[in-house]
Amino acid sequence: MSAALPTSSREWHLVARPHGWPEAKDFALREAPVTAPGEGRVLVRNLHFSVDPYMRGRMNDVKSYTPPFKLDHPMDGGAVGEVIASEAEGFAVGDHVLHGLGWREYASVPAKHAVKVDASLAPLSAYLGVLGMPGLTAYAGLFEVASFKEGDAVFVSGAAGAVGSQVGQMAKIKGASRVIGSAGSDEKVKLLVEEYGFDAAFNYKNGPVKDQLREAAPDGIDVYFDNVGGEHLEAALSSFNVHGRATICGMIAQYNATEPTPAPRNLALVIGKRLRLQGILVGDHAALQPQFVQEVAGWLASGELKYNETKVEGIENGFDAFLGLLRGENTGKMIVSLDTTR
Repeated sequence: MSAALPTSSREWHLVARPHGWPEAKDFALREAPVTAPGEGRVLVRNLHFSVDPYMRGRMNDVKSYTPPFKLDHPMDGGAVGEVIASEAEGFAVGDHVLHGLGWREYASVPAKHAVKVDASLAPLSAYLGVLGMPGLTAYAGLFEVASFKEGDAVFVSGAAGAVGSQVGQMAKIKGASRVIGSAGSDEKVKLLVEEYGFDAAFNYKNGPVKDQLREAAPDGIDVYFDNVGGEHLEAALSSFNVHGRATICGMIAQYNATEPTPAPRNLALVIGKRLRLQGILVGDHAALQPQFVQEVAGWLASGELKYNETKVEGIENGFDAFLGLLRGENTGKMIVSLDTTR
């Protein structure tokens, strides 16, 4: 055991279920006591935690693939931190671990739900992004779900985000004939082409997505990685070549809608083009984790794969970081950092 432990920890609670866009009144930053870890647990000082689009769905009281956040309880999500007390074999004070109890300063984590990470291989925050859940989502979604093969033309929506930016680069590394991305600002479009190596990119706010995609991919697309839904999915259906495949990862365009959103009006194209549209939940692809880490770590070391993070400093800014994510204010992974030195 370590010496003096902290007596309290600040943590974000959901206090009301948002209707439409989340508002500050739906959340509260509260103090909670910190106790020494029980048997088989470690006490972790969180250094960084993740805010992700899927968390918006967990704020609704609906049955889904993951339970909703409980009201007046701390929210959870990916976090990386330092063990400051341990009652678990194999974990020592000073170890860095990845776990699922974010949105708080200190977390008592069952050792079976903590994974040691190596700060010498990559910055700790990378284990929440490029080497973490978003990176594995990109990897599994492109190679396993979309059955990517060399020579495919690939379109990615939300392409400057944590998942989309990795999808496009992975496709290029593996021999895509053309990679096209859409993003929400001219600055992000420039980043996609100049830093990430996309062949073409466009700002979806500058005109109809269908027209901009057709211009960027005159020979059509074979794979669509969908982070947005709505107009983007409709445009992809129009541009698909025969036997095209779509990985449906997210539909952020409708997460805050208060009325049902219409399906793509051209869904009948699925029949004639023999398209495959398949959803992805990253938890189904855990078996890929060792292969993913090995391959992506190699691409990072060689400089073939680049990534960006948008860091918001201070737990008190956790809600603002989440809202900024939903508004598209991040480039790459959105992270809340509680310790600026690591």
